[in-house]
Amino acid sequence: MTMRRAGPPPSRPLPGVDEDTKPFWDFCKQHELRVQKCLNCGKLHYPVSPICPHCLGMDHEWAKLSGKGEVYSFIVVRRRYHPAFASDIPYAVAIILTEEGIHLLSNVVGVAPDAISIGMPVEVFFDDVDPEFSLPKFKPSR
Repeated sequence: MTMRRAGPPPSRPLPGVDEDTKPFWDFCKQHELRVQKCLNCGKLHYPVSPICPHCLGMDHEWAKLSGKGEVYSFIVVRRRYHPAFASDIPYAVAIILTEEGIHLLSNVVGVAPDAISIGMPVEVFFDDVDPEFSLPKFKPSR
């Protein structure tokens, strides 16, 4: 027999924020999906880094993405790995290929996980998980 604790469900873990990633999360809070654009070679890059992975330049700006893309790869989580996500099972974790060529790890929601397919067109929306934090997630494009 499994015993359950009484009380509220455990809080969900959130991504770590540091000096480099803070601008990314600040833009998400404003419901804008932005990634770094190197001022030396002009290429977009993600994940956030103080150094461009293409040319090793150290100067960048934050470029706004369209928020559109497609499912590049995905898995369906069917087992509880953290108590805070137990009520979401099953759920999809996906790599999204944006129109701009950036790969993002996120969730695909608004569709049954078994209906997701490689190449499915998706668009970003922002899940305001608390007053200070918004997560970019993706839903099927209409």
